[in-house]
Amino acid sequence: MSETVITREEIKEFIKSLQGSYEVFAPVREGGYHRFKQLTGDEAADLDFSNTRLSPKSLLFPQSERMFEFTLDETNEDSHILKETPKEYPPAVVFGIRPCDAKALRLVNVNFDNPEFTDPWWAKRLDSMTFIGLGCNDPCSTCFCTSVGCGPFHEEGLDILLFDLGERYLAKALTDKGEQLLGQGGFQEDADVDTRKRAGELKKEAEHKISSHVPTDKLKDKDLLNLFDAPFWDEVAFACINCGTCTFLCPTCWCFDIQDEVSKNQGDRIRNWDSCMFPLFTLHASGHNPRSEKVQRARQRFMHKLKYYVDKYGNGVACVGCGRCVNYCPVNIDIREVFKLMNEW
Repeated sequence: MSETVITREEIKEFIKSLQGSYEVFAPVREGGYHRFKQLTGDEAADLDFSNTRLSPKSLLFPQSERMFEFTLDETNEDSHILKETPKEYPPAVVFGIRPCDAKALRLVNVNFDNPEFTDPWWAKRLDSMTFIGLGCNDPCSTCFCTSVGCGPFHEEGLDILLFDLGERYLAKALTDKGEQLLGQGGFQEDADVDTRKRAGELKKEAEHKISSHVPTDKLKDKDLLNLFDAPFWDEVAFACINCGTCTFLCPTCWCFDIQDEVSKNQGDRIRNWDSCMFPLFTLHASGHNPRSEKVQRARQRFMHKLKYYVDKYGNGVACVGCGRCVNYCPVNIDIREVFKLMNEW
């Protein structure tokens, strides 16, 4: 696979040229935060960011999505019949995605596309997208990606990886998709030995900047019920207010609810993000709630990511160390501390 040198000006022109053939999603600064959105007109990507507040997971798994539609009009021959809401899957480029978020999509993929079940909307969107990653030169103090099978220049889930070398980028094609996309840019300069060496040094420097580390080596062998009944859960959950911020920001959470909404004779079946931290999430129609207490819901969040997922899929924890939940938890619950508690119990 090729390694190409691209100047900052060429990157801007490259993004503009892609908009002619693709829907281009890139980080844009809005209201003091960065978020991924589709670029339109002369709107420019802002690649000078630490991380977006919300992950780009919503590009494949929208926060709210119409699944089916129906009519209650008895005079209509299709009355009370669910029909799939039409959807389009145009070719798209996600530009500037961080390596942790790209890996997160692969972790979530086991839920939406596996040998037993396939969510066609997720699978078709994933197939239609090309992912251009932007490595992290300066990871945040709350990042711990190197402890959970990831890293500031991790390549999994990416088609192209960009190394920011200052006035130039090294673009490394990782897949045929990425090779084809770089070919469309018509870039003339291949990376020489010195440029590749500088990129390698940049990767090592970034990895050394990550000061947060979490243990995971014993999680797989832990007895599930013993961990479930551990006495530290009351302490972990004590400050939690069940706001769900951690789960809505998390790039690897996939919980959802399905609701029907009707206005007059027209109805929609809608899938919405949900959270295991909410009391209503497990409320049965009978009125029984198997996780009625706050401590049960907090335990579920951590057990799913750090034990249930580990045991079921065998590909590590369901966490990429992005640090979002640490940064934004209003009561300062720190998943890094829970890693230690669970791993050492």
